[in-house]
Amino acid sequence: MEKLRIAIQKSGRLSEKSLKLLADCGIRVNNGGKLKADAANFPLEVLFLRDDDISQYVEEGVADVGMLGENTVIEKGKNVEVVRQLGFAKCRLSLAVPKEVNYSGTSWFEGKKVATSYPEILGQYFKQKGVNATIEVISGSVEIAPGIGLAEGICDIVSTGSTLLANGLKEVEQVMTSQAVLIANPNLPSEKRVLLESILFRMNAVQKASENKYILLNAPNDKLKEITEVLPGMKSPTILPLAEEGWSSLHSVVKEDEFWEVIDKLKSLGAEGILVCPIEKMIL
Repeated sequence: MEKLRIAIQKSGRLSEKSLKLLADCGIRVNNGGKLKADAANFPLEVLFLRDDDISQYVEEGVADVGMLGENTVIEKGKNVEVVRQLGFAKCRLSLAVPKEVNYSGTSWFEGKKVATSYPEILGQYFKQKGVNATIEVISGSVEIAPGIGLAEGICDIVSTGSTLLANGLKEVEQVMTSQAVLIANPNLPSEKRVLLESILFRMNAVQKASENKYILLNAPNDKLKEITEVLPGMKSPTILPLAEEGWSSLHSVVKEDEFWEVIDKLKSLGAEGILVCPIEKMIL
């Protein structure tokens, strides 16, 4: 049986998260330090590559699909299809300047030198803003550029901002937000497209589960209608009678980002014994 070839970063947090997602999808991969590995229980071959090379490998058909940062996909500009956002490795590409600078807006960069590993994205950003700046292309340790006199500002990936602070910089403009994405060769053969759809189905179940919580609670029967409106669930809550007359048990699903607001409403309506459980997989 033909295998689907997927390229992921060979090391680092993005690699770990990508392998974890595959594991959560029931696909076991053990590379043992090698640059190529087969999945134990799915027709999948994994290539461990440099993040910067993944788009090119997918475009050329060496790999069928790949997992990498959205920022890298845009910067490389290869002919690939972004199949889905993966919900991890979230960050932003931002402009930063020395903390003592009296920053007045993007016009501050007019005529300045800006160091970055993302010249294409930054060039387009400055063009949209009508700013003429010199872009110094460097790879790695971009944040030290102002301190050594190479540039007056930088454009780099920011997660917590601690690296900027440690180098005496402050974030002043957000150029774009990014997260890990799954890309594919746009000319994927039909048999490999079927394998990709199978993986996407599993990823969707994992992602939906991470975005929701399973909730159980006890409620007085005279408040069931109001509580049901707060807890619609996937279709509607499951309601079971309790041994104590006048009370029922409700089972439902709550979105993670609405969780505490919903809990407060349930308590105000008389809900008791509220239990919240993580969901491993969620098939809709």
